[in-house]
Amino acid sequence: MNILLLFATLSTSSKAFQKTTFNSETELDSNKVIELNKNGYSNRLTSPDQSINIGRKAISIAKKINYQKGIAEGYRVTGIGYYYTNNSDSALNNYLISLNIFKKIKDEIGEAKVSSNIGNLWAEIDYDKSLEYFNQTLVIANKHSIKDLIAGTYLNIGNAYYRKKNYSLALSNYTRSNSLFKKINNPIGITQSLQNIGVIYFYLNNFDVAEKTLLEANKKSKENELNNTIATINLTLSTIYINKNNFKKAEQYINEGIGFAKLVNNQKLIYDYTYTNYELESKRKNYEKALEYLKEINALDSINYKKNTASNINLIQQTLKQQQTQKENELTIQAQINAQKLAFAIGAVTIMAFLVIFLLIKTNKRSKKSNSELTALNNEVIKQKNNVDRINHQLEEIIGERTKDLIIKNQKLSEYSSHLSHQIRGPVATLKGLMMLVEDKLVDSNEIAPQIKKCVDDIDSKIMTINEDLHDPTRKGLS
Repeated sequence: MNILLLFATLSTSSKAFQKTTFNSETELDSNKVIELNKNGYSNRLTSPDQSINIGRKAISIAKKINYQKGIAEGYRVTGIGYYYTNNSDSALNNYLISLNIFKKIKDEIGEAKVSSNIGNLWAEIDYDKSLEYFNQTLVIANKHSIKDLIAGTYLNIGNAYYRKKNYSLALSNYTRSNSLFKKINNPIGITQSLQNIGVIYFYLNNFDVAEKTLLEANKKSKENELNNTIATINLTLSTIYINKNNFKKAEQYINEGIGFAKLVNNQKLIYDYTYTNYELESKRKNYEKALEYLKEINALDSINYKKNTASNINLIQQTLKQQQTQKENELTIQAQINAQKLAFAIGAVTIMAFLVIFLLIKTNKRSKKSNSELTALNNEVIKQKNNVDRINHQLEEIIGERTKDLIIKNQKLSEYSSHLSHQIRGPVATLKGLMMLVEDKLVDSNEIAPQIKKCVDDIDSKIMTINEDLHDPTRKGLS
């Protein structure tokens, strides 16, 4: 049974059903296109056929004024209309056209919305694939802080986990979505999230909570004239009442739900109600009537199987084709970029070649003029070199003489040090001995004063002699 409602994407309208009238002299401007697309989107849960018509009208006007964003959104709205009438092939074709235009004009937000729509189509075939699309949408929605789209994407992620039978994760995402929708006061989103929460409680066999939640969602759906939503909610409510053996209420919600399903021309829901009628009559033990419904179901199953199989194959083929086209476009763009780079490089090389030729010619002219100057400079350099060589030779002679003089002085210093050590050491030792006698009080200082004076005089005389010898250039050694 199709008892979950998918959130198509961004919605800001508080009233789902808005009657739209068209004037033959419609003003051809972008504001009109924007208004049409909003109205078409708002009608998706009330009259999806109307969404298709309004979307086509928006496309027609947008093409006349070459409003690419309006054209892309028009195709998206038209695809949503086909989606809610269970025409997946037409929905996908419109989505792909919309996606290509959004990519062409580099509208990231538009791409995110279409990705969410395509993810809804994949939800019936490949749950993981649908999650990829929803997660891509969520990244962009968070990047641009689009609250409606964030809330709607959590709702769709919950649907994917519901189909994977991971009810805890599904409920977590539905609850988060409901909270976000309440914060931005989006009645349609609140209703859809409530419905899906009720469905999860139904599958958890908590019929009382499911019934209460779904009745609240049913009330809100009627307040906002959400015909498709009413039909899907009634389908679950009728199943709950069948399980509770409340056949009267089950029949009441089935009949009401069939009416709304026919109103929105949802053949899938009509089929689901046929199956629910079979369950009701079987539970009532009215086997004759149950058998009639079962025969009808078998006939519809055969038709739907072929239709769904063809639709699923088409979805896969179209997606692969889209991916291939995208890859080819990326390669074409890269080839164009490479060609531009190559052309730029060739141009740059050509310019540089001309510059080099120009510089060579200019340099050649200058070189002739400079040759004579260079020759004169070369002669001057040779002359200066000869002068430098002569000066260097003179310097070498001076350095040799200075070096010889330094060697002699160093030799004298060495001899002076040795001589001083031997000549002075004796008198110093005598002085040292006399001082020790005085310190030990063995002799009186007055008695040895002449000897001390003699030693000092001797030292002074020897130092003077050594200095004279050291500074006498004619002497080669110390006496």
